[in-house]
Amino acid sequence: MWRWMGNSLGRKLTVIMLITTLIPLMLLGGFAYVISSKITEEKTEQAGIDTLRQMDGNLRFIIKDVENMSIFLIGQSNVQQYVNSLDDDVGSQTRIRSFMTNLISSKEYISNVEIIPANSNPPLSTTNLYQSDLDRLVNVREVTGKMWTTLYNVQNYAGNQRVISFIRPLRSIDNYRNLGWLTISLDEKVISRYWSEPNLGDGKGSVALLNEQGIVLSATDKSWLSQSLDVLMPGLLTELNPALYGVVNHGEGRAKKTILYFREPLVGWVLVGVIPFDLYSAQNRYILQLTGVAVALSIVATAGLILFLIQRITNPLRVLTRLIAKVNPEEPLPLYSVASSDEIGKLAESYNMLGKHIEKLKKQVIRNEAHKKEADMRALQAQINPHFLYNTLSSIHWIALMNEEKRIADMVGALSDFLRFSLNKGKEFCPVHQELAHIKNYAQVQSIRYPDKFDMDIVVDPELQDRYMLKLLLQPLVENAMLHGIQKKEGKGMISVYVEHKANRMSFLVLDDGVGMTEEQLELITNNLNPPEGELYPDVSYGLRNVNERLQLHYGLDAGLIIESRLNAGTRISFSIPVLEGQHENNDRR
Repeated sequence: MWRWMGNSLGRKLTVIMLITTLIPLMLLGGFAYVISSKITEEKTEQAGIDTLRQMDGNLRFIIKDVENMSIFLIGQSNVQQYVNSLDDDVGSQTRIRSFMTNLISSKEYISNVEIIPANSNPPLSTTNLYQSDLDRLVNVREVTGKMWTTLYNVQNYAGNQRVISFIRPLRSIDNYRNLGWLTISLDEKVISRYWSEPNLGDGKGSVALLNEQGIVLSATDKSWLSQSLDVLMPGLLTELNPALYGVVNHGEGRAKKTILYFREPLVGWVLVGVIPFDLYSAQNRYILQLTGVAVALSIVATAGLILFLIQRITNPLRVLTRLIAKVNPEEPLPLYSVASSDEIGKLAESYNMLGKHIEKLKKQVIRNEAHKKEADMRALQAQINPHFLYNTLSSIHWIALMNEEKRIADMVGALSDFLRFSLNKGKEFCPVHQELAHIKNYAQVQSIRYPDKFDMDIVVDPELQDRYMLKLLLQPLVENAMLHGIQKKEGKGMISVYVEHKANRMSFLVLDDGVGMTEEQLELITNNLNPPEGELYPDVSYGLRNVNERLQLHYGLDAGLIIESRLNAGTRISFSIPVLEGQHENNDRR
């Protein structure tokens, strides 16, 4: 066991922490969770039952009020006289309707009261119904005893309503003969307010009122209305025992719910409360107190052991730290003697490998510096090529023969500025406006050699005019567009240069409408921009490869050229570099 631990620093610390902290915390946390869950569940269930009992008190009041009102109306002499005689007296109808309206005026849960005589007299109601679904549920004239309907729709002056109706025969107070029927309708929307206040389960629970068949008569969730509880929660009806009230758990996993129920014995209805099961875990702080005590005790018990062991384990690390602190940048890193096979030993091996790698990188940096200087020299040499000077001087000769002194002066001046900028006293960076002036001088010389062959358009963001960039980047791109795109095109061409500020970088684009390239030519040139090390560069795209190499050496690999072209449509070459604030800022990737 100790040998297994001795080969790994992580194993040592892991075993110590597991023994001294995790096991006690898991035991104590599990104990606290069980106790807290039980207490929370019992408290929530008891509070839920009390809430349903209060709701049932309101429901029982409404049920008794409706039955008492029905008895009171049946015993009224005007009502008895109306349903017992064939005299269709309008005044009597008005008095009865007015009496019923006054009777229910203070009872907002009553939607309508209707008297249906068994004789030919018309029915009397407190509300004019435009449409009612009651006839689809029950034939009122066949009712022989008291009954409550399920939920159905009616339409009156207030719009659509969902109501529950109490129906009973209207009998004679003299001989108990059936004289008609009385219906009292309850507005479900008003009744459901009793289920919302007080809140069940801190407002996260739902309440539904079921009839004897388990059909939802009223609910806080209106999507449950008129549905069977077996459809909403399959199997739940069989789990509710005949007791006055009770609690059952229904469902599994995250869908598990606590179901509270309270029966109303007057009519056999059941109030059902649904509480999400995960509510219990958020209501009790007892587990937090126990966990806090466990964590505190574990910290005190393990602090001494951990400090003692870490002291012994980290001594080798301190030796390695002191060794690294004494490193001389001018000398190779001193080797560390590896004396163990654990993580510290592996760290020492990595440290020794790092020293060797740093020495290798130093040599690579020296080679890269030489390579960069060589590339810059090739770029300078490429600007002063004999053919360009020869053709320019030849043009000056012919212009002189033609006695065009102004053109000679312009050409010589442009050539002079061109060469002066190319040399630039050995400086590598220049402002953007100087680089743009350089390509303008080149374009001026070429426009004299090839009159009416091309136009040039330069668009630059004004705030970038004085920003610094590596010199001699744009002229080779313009020359490439001129020689390989415009000159091979019939007619006059256009070369455009755009300089934009994008996300703290300067974006450059050289665009021509020349002959373009095929996909094969474009692929060949793109591959030649970064040829594998050691391979000879072909002559094709030398200028582009040289610019791409200088960009990557000075600004990094993400600053390379991007070339796009289509045959007979033109070519566009772009690159972007960081925005430099001053001429002394060094952005080289050393």
